[in-house]
Amino acid sequence: MSLFDDMKVFAQVIESGSFSGAARRLDIAKSAVTRHIAALESRLQGSVINRSTRRLSLTEMGQAYYDRARRILDDVAEADEVARSLQVELIGRLRIAAPMSFAHAHLSPAVAAFLTEHPRVEIELDLDDEHVDLINGGFDLAVRIGALKDSSMIARLLAPCRRVVCASPSYLAIHGEPTTLDDLEAFDHRCLVYSNRPVADQWRFKVGDTWQVARVTRQRLTCNNGQALCDAAIEGLGLAVLPTFMASEPIVRGQLKMLLRDYPLAEPSIYAVWPPGRQLSTKARAMVEALSQRFGPTPYWDKNLSTEHELRRS
Repeated sequence: MSLFDDMKVFAQVIESGSFSGAARRLDIAKSAVTRHIAALESRLQGSVINRSTRRLSLTEMGQAYYDRARRILDDVAEADEVARSLQVELIGRLRIAAPMSFAHAHLSPAVAAFLTEHPRVEIELDLDDEHVDLINGGFDLAVRIGALKDSSMIARLLAPCRRVVCASPSYLAIHGEPTTLDDLEAFDHRCLVYSNRPVADQWRFKVGDTWQVARVTRQRLTCNNGQALCDAAIEGLGLAVLPTFMASEPIVRGQLKMLLRDYPLAEPSIYAVWPPGRQLSTKARAMVEALSQRFGPTPYWDKNLSTEHELRRS
């Protein structure tokens, strides 16, 4: 067992959160992981991992060693990538985190096209609407929508993310169509609310040069998944604020109708992000470029909206 192998196994144990997780990632036996950690601790003459709790944690020595080991491993990986970049063919594994609804609708086909074009690349796609820890999770990059909570992350804009208020024709036939923001409360409209937001019970609209808040008082359905809200809107359960990457097809098919188009909603953006201080690998750079060309600057899902359904610009 080499010093480098011990270092690599140790980093994987910390980043996966367990010995068994590291074994799966490295495709080795759990007993081999244990031997590597034992060899490392023997050489350092001290413990690097606390084993007294159900969840692994680093000792003071372990934290100091991990911080430096991670930089060394990244430098070695970067050196490999620089050498590989001299080849025409991209090689290796790429770990990507992304929000679930966007990935199902648009990222998955993009990933499939990338893998077809680069047959020696492997991609591990982790779908979660919550923001995962890219560094401790060992991710190469992530696709994120909206304001970036961690300003230290390096980001590249992929596309705008326009949002619209929608409802089904069947719902509007029964409850009427709101034409002003006051109508939202005056007619006691049922609303379908995305809960994974700082203030879920408010919708913010641009009125002239200012932003106006409409409180969503009657919440028929609250959910942390946008596709579930879209499905509920199609079934006639209420009004929903939906991104056009999700709503454009139902709108074109006549399953949903855009409402309140004189009152634009805030438009977040779709980004590719990666950790600071880490050189983006050749294959990761190629993926970011492929996503940028596929989605932006005017996404195809917005182009799919016909002239009749075209979004009114703010």
